Amino acid sequence: MAKKTNVVGWSLITEFVTEIFVKYGIPKEDAKICADVLLKSDKWGIESHGVNRFKPIYLDRIKSGIQKPVTEFEILKETATTAVVDGHLGMGQVIGYKAMNLAIEKAKKYGMGMVAVRNSTHYGIAGYYTAMAAESGCIGITGTNARPSIAPTFGVENMLGTNPLTFGMPTDEEFPFILDCATSIIQRGRIEYFSRIGKSTPAGTVIGRDGKAKTDTDQILKDLNTGEAALAPLGGIGEELAGYKGYGYATVVEILSAALQQGAFLHALSGIDKDGNKIPMPLGHFFIAIDTEAFMGLDEFKKTCGNILRELRDSEKAPGEERIYTAGEKEYIVWQERKDSGVPINEAVQKELIQLRDEFGLNKYVFPFE
Repeated sequence: MAKKTNVVGWSLITEFVTEIFVKYGIPKEDAKICADVLLKSDKWGIESHGVNRFKPIYLDRIKSGIQKPVTEFEILKETATTAVVDGHLGMGQVIGYKAMNLAIEKAKKYGMGMVAVRNSTHYGIAGYYTAMAAESGCIGITGTNARPSIAPTFGVENMLGTNPLTFGMPTDEEFPFILDCATSIIQRGRIEYFSRIGKSTPAGTVIGRDGKAKTDTDQILKDLNTGEAALAPLGGIGEELAGYKGYGYATVVEILSAALQQGAFLHALSGIDKDGNKIPMPLGHFFIAIDTEAFMGLDEFKKTCGNILRELRDSEKAPGEERIYTAGEKEYIVWQERKDSGVPINEAVQKELIQLRDEFGLNKYVFPFE
């Protein structure tokens, strides 16, 4: 009898997630994209955006009718280097994948390409799309707005989304430079993950209406929805540690995610109507691709980029520290550790996977944790 383990092999989890997406009405090819984006998070060790979010963020939203399983990717306006797209509340991963591909296609022809998207939904980890650009020899940039979570500096009301500003660049190393960060100290997905594993939220990352820090994870998730709590921007509460910088960057992403395509913003993305009912969150994204061949060439760019990163890692380390990392390196290391084993699944998600399997009678799937 095989020993029980919480690690599920990549082929099994990929096939299962894809089939469940199809059962929820997503076309097969789109389901493959959704599964790839979702599981890329786990391959990189970003559990907050991986299978932890499979049911609550994607399946439950499809089931409740606030997100459409069939994606209509409509180009509203287009020039040689730009496009405005309406995603019609389809699958954000599919919209993001097609939008970045369109930006890359334009960059390869004209040096640069930018696509602005409206009426989309949660598109997973932003780094997936900048990695697409880096793999094609381009510099990739993307950002998205989100339901209100961040309070402005000197404010306590959740106004801005966690709004990541994300970059990807090709290097001459085995992994690209990928900087994928929320503009808050902590993102809602991380707090959801803390709730699943029973961990308190670090002090100073969430502010209450009274202006004081909050740490009760489950209460924070409730208070974020009612407006009784807000995330602190990068830098923290107030100006002492330059929280205004995170606030400023979050605002930049909000503007670029809404103004270019005349999409929804701030409280229009709350996902709740005046009676407390769930409603769609018509998110906006932007995707930029810059072809390095249009400058001094891909090989030269990769070499210089790699040299910069290597010099950073080789610089003098703080006492007691063994290693300096550059963005994208830790994710690469996690993938090397997990590629031959699989994705670790916590108990809460194990129950969800079994429930989904049994709901559709997919008895061919037997998980190693059973």
